[in-house]
Amino acid sequence: MAKYEASHSMKWVALRYFNVCGAAAEGDIGEDKARPSTLMTMCIYHLLGKRPKLKIFGRDYPTPDGTAIRDYIHPSDLATGHLAALRRLQDTNTSDVFNLGNGKGDSVLQVILAVEKASGKTIKREDAPRRAGDPAISICDPSRANSLLNWTPAFDLDAMAKTAWEWHSKHPDGFATASGGAA
Repeated sequence: MAKYEASHSMKWVALRYFNVCGAAAEGDIGEDKARPSTLMTMCIYHLLGKRPKLKIFGRDYPTPDGTAIRDYIHPSDLATGHLAALRRLQDTNTSDVFNLGNGKGDSVLQVILAVEKASGKTIKREDAPRRAGDPAISICDPSRANSLLNWTPAFDLDAMAKTAWEWHSKHPDGFATASGGAA
């Protein structure tokens, strides 16, 4: 993007996302994927009977509970981050890069517990070996977005799990459930 800016004088903003999970608080928008890969959605798919159990890849990481830690962010927080970044680009005409995440980590086990709390159900778990290349901890530093964009995420892990569970439990077949037919 910097090369394009140099040759065409076009300003830009790049946003780096971390692990997105949750659904619209109003309940009308959520994740509808036939083969989800996000931990929270896989937990919910298990609870809805779409997966027999949830595999936990690694219980021997050097973390407080032995499971990997990641930075999770709600889609609504990403939306407000986009708007803040576009406002800054418009106001300053300055190209830049920002991390959009909570800046704190939650472990695989914490995500499972948050979904269990939101749903009132228990997730059947199976321990599996670590996956090659998975780091123990991956957390972003959103301080530049906090200070330069005046942006901070509003949703914590429990709120992400609550909105995701509410949407998926009301739309077990995704958007097809809402419309009464195929989406």
